Amino acid sequence: MVLLLLPPSETKSPDGDGDPLDLAALATPELTPVRERLVGALVRLAADPPAARTALGLSPGQDAELARNAALCTSPTKPAVERYTGVLYDALGVRSMTRAQRARADRRLAVGSALFGLARASDPIPAYRLSAGSALPGLPTLRALWRPVLGPALAATGELVVDLRSGGYRALAPVPGAVTVDVRSERPDGSRTVVSHANKSHKGRIARVLATTTAEPDDVVRLRALLRRSGLHVEHDGGTALTLVLPAA
Repeated sequence: MVLLLLPPSETKSPDGDGDPLDLAALATPELTPVRERLVGALVRLAADPPAARTALGLSPGQDAELARNAALCTSPTKPAVERYTGVLYDALGVRSMTRAQRARADRRLAVGSALFGLARASDPIPAYRLSAGSALPGLPTLRALWRPVLGPALAATGELVVDLRSGGYRALAPVPGAVTVDVRSERPDGSRTVVSHANKSHKGRIARVLATTTAEPDDVVRLRALLRRSGLHVEHDGGTALTLVLPAA
């Protein structure tokens, strides 16, 4: 089975109708001790707004984010794949999936999270604010906290991992042998440039294809073939890296 690792987003849906956060109910229970440590640290930090703004890189106008952190243990939850919003998640479009597609997506999708380490698509989580580059007072770096437990947890899944996380989140726990996807724009003269503005949108499209397919690709070659059949120009030059090539605007 394929495991699609998505990046989180700074923007999150503020609502929810699920029970308050229960860390013991989340998938990958071996991550619970670090999750508990970080949740506790964020709740305490929220009580000191100046320190919290500094640690999280926020302005006074973003104090609503601190309120979310203060209420981590009491606010309503919703499935992780619905909690995160933004360009990538718009392109993924879980709300437009059929019931069968959503069931497959729930099995295959997970989000790399600075707070939860790994949030499976259906894991019920609250809104929060914590980025991979944040430094919480009195704690080691997030990389130092997560790598010893999250790395082995990802390696132990036995699944073909497609790592769509951004660099900062990959650094929390690299996945050796994971399939990665670069997005390039090709000019008429054949030269290529990195796609930055629409990168997330195209990765969302890729995630939707792989999350909803009835096929079960088990290696990078089959992944490439599946994406090409969906109309995407994907190249594979060896190894585990794929390149999505777009015509220049």
